[in-house]
Amino acid sequence: MRLIFAGTPEFARVALAQLHAAGHDIVLVLTQPDRPAGRGLKLQPSAVKQFALDHSLSLAQPRSLRLDGKFPEDAQDAREAIATAQADAMVVAAYGLILPQWVLDAPRLHCFNIHASLLPRWRGAAPIHRAIEAGDTQTGITIMQMDAGLDTGDMLLVEQLPISEHATTASLHDALAHLGGQLMVQALELAQHGRLQPRPQTDEGVCYAHKIEKHEAAIDWALDARAISRRVRAFNPFPGASAVIAGETLKVWGAEPRHAPAQSITPPGQILAVTADGIDVQAGGSVLTLTELQRPGGKRLRVADFVRGFELRPGMAFEPGAA
Repeated sequence: MRLIFAGTPEFARVALAQLHAAGHDIVLVLTQPDRPAGRGLKLQPSAVKQFALDHSLSLAQPRSLRLDGKFPEDAQDAREAIATAQADAMVVAAYGLILPQWVLDAPRLHCFNIHASLLPRWRGAAPIHRAIEAGDTQTGITIMQMDAGLDTGDMLLVEQLPISEHATTASLHDALAHLGGQLMVQALELAQHGRLQPRPQTDEGVCYAHKIEKHEAAIDWALDARAISRRVRAFNPFPGASAVIAGETLKVWGAEPRHAPAQSITPPGQILAVTADGIDVQAGGSVLTLTELQRPGGKRLRVADFVRGFELRPGMAFEPGAA
């Protein structure tokens, strides 16, 4: 099929690579403009752009697709490129721009979206993070026929994936990215033969995965240890859970709830014990064991190595964090 592909991060690159490997003709790639990144804040291409360049695919990076928006020239140029492409379908994965109706109407068939949740649960920008944070035991991929709403279109294919008790956003992202590409290839094969069967989403179980904000990183020690542990895993790799002690903001990359009675008279955030296996910290009515930490500018270290260069001892306390 002649395809337009719209996506930006690694999640989208994996899908684009699988569509390309399956033999589809990628006639146009849309991705976000280059963004500053790294210590030097130099402009960096997206993962999707880099794939397009490596495979000599036609590329466009409009700042907006709204013809009546802030960048009408970009939108008009994109409209001409999309019209010229004469695509059978458009595949969208974590693109980051709203598609106006004229884009949805452009392909001969439809615009298809790869969404990393079991819709209608976790519509929105951060479905992987929010599923882990909420303690969900399963997630998956939904291939959706796009409409003008926010992840409200008819479902075409759905496949579930379990969330293990140790899953992070990083590990679950990789598994879902691979599954998403596979399922999209399957959906396009069905579309070619007119065998897709759209199913409207139900109104039950709708919830939204709001964008992750940096301020959410601060650990609230008044929360239950299980809730904190889930947030640590949900915010790995971004923005990384953080905790302040002795004037330094540490990143917390590993934390496990302990099956031990909490010391109710101890204030949340106080260190109870320090061993080579972890640092026991009083949480809200429970105990959390920190297993992997990082100082500003330093490396991620297991606790046994971390405490050799940063003294932590029972009785010290982390600052309260977000309320």
